[in-house]
Amino acid sequence: MQFLWFLLGLVVGLGLLGWHQVQLNLKLRKIIQILKPDALKWSLSSTARLTRAIAAFEQDYDALVREVEDWRRICQISPTGFLWVDEENQLIRFNPQALKLLGIQNPPSQPRLLLELVRSFELDQLIEETRRTAKPCQRDWTFHPVTPDPSVLSQQISQPLRAYGFPLQHRSVGVFLENRQEAVSLAQQRDRWTSDVAHELKTPLTSIRLVVETLQSRLEPPLSGWADRLLQETIRLSSLVQDLLDLSQLESYPTPLLTLKVVDLVQLIQSAWLSLEPLAKRKQLRLECSGLNQLLIRADESRLHRVLINLLDNSIKYSPQQAKIQIQVKLIFPTDAARNIESTQQVYLAIIDSGPGFLESAIPYVFERFYRSDPSRSRSNLESGTGYPLAPSSFKDKRFSNIPSGSPQQTILTNSGSGLGLAIVRQIVEAHGGSVKASNHPETQGAWVQVFLPYEGE
Repeated sequence: MQFLWFLLGLVVGLGLLGWHQVQLNLKLRKIIQILKPDALKWSLSSTARLTRAIAAFEQDYDALVREVEDWRRICQISPTGFLWVDEENQLIRFNPQALKLLGIQNPPSQPRLLLELVRSFELDQLIEETRRTAKPCQRDWTFHPVTPDPSVLSQQISQPLRAYGFPLQHRSVGVFLENRQEAVSLAQQRDRWTSDVAHELKTPLTSIRLVVETLQSRLEPPLSGWADRLLQETIRLSSLVQDLLDLSQLESYPTPLLTLKVVDLVQLIQSAWLSLEPLAKRKQLRLECSGLNQLLIRADESRLHRVLINLLDNSIKYSPQQAKIQIQVKLIFPTDAARNIESTQQVYLAIIDSGPGFLESAIPYVFERFYRSDPSRSRSNLESGTGYPLAPSSFKDKRFSNIPSGSPQQTILTNSGSGLGLAIVRQIVEAHGGSVKASNHPETQGAWVQVFLPYEGE
């Protein structure tokens, strides 16, 4: 009887041992599949397979460690600065170039708040915008280093920076920093060279114009026709030179050149449109103005008139016949998205046409000097008849009916198609403390230029 109980206990023990072995093998297979799912299936022993899977895992781990080390060395010697901040804006990773660009004298050995090391509102705003939108963001600004040590204060040099922020896991943000000093210096040299050439050309062009005007009255056809053509080209070149000089002056001394006074913006739009009405009549264009009937702002009347002339002239050039040009004038309270608060009140002016619009790839550059996004939109094509057809117009906005058609304000003062029109618009608007934006309107698919100007109230 005791022997039977012994055999029963032995069988139960062997069964439990077998069940435990099966469970152990199942766990080993799961571990092997995690470590190396498709390898070492030919091995009969689970222990041997596990040993080989661990060895393969160690090889992969070593390869990853070497790859990470390679990327770390690349980051260290990169000419571009790199920062990595966590969700609490603590600086946890950086490279020597970032420390140099931001003027950080004592690099932290452990995570510290970025604000304690770098006093830059623009950099903080870029990080917050990147974290909020969860998309790559970019910002350009001039960084002014701040140091508590007065002995090195004279050694701190302000420099233009460009930063690219990109979101990482757990609300962390990475930032690449680029020194734009060389690019800015080249742009300044280019502008200085352009200004110097414009100054040198102004005097001989004036002399040529005087000579041609003298010859006009002394020549008989067909020679007088050549003189007329020469005079037109001379005037066009003189206008181009003057545009370049105006741009250079506005870039160097924007605010002192402005003569500010109270101006009715709606009345100024009326004056600009009537100046261009002879061009609009040829294409039967009409103007639709919506928004305020009167808006008094402090601005330089002549320069703001130039802005409206350039924008309306472009709309007229690129609008098809019998189309409409829309103008919107209103006051807005733009929201600062980064801080989710409303900023000061602004004047909003939008000009929308029904033309071909801007190329999407060209929108960031339309306000650059001499930039042309499409050769088919050049002045020569429009003037030679290969552009839009021309025909008579109608303009019936009752607010623009109080200026007689024969008044001096109807003098046509269009830009000459030199590629400087929108560049001048941006410089004048920025000199007033405003901004300008170009895009394509979602409804008309035409050009949509939005001008934002500060509003001080009455």
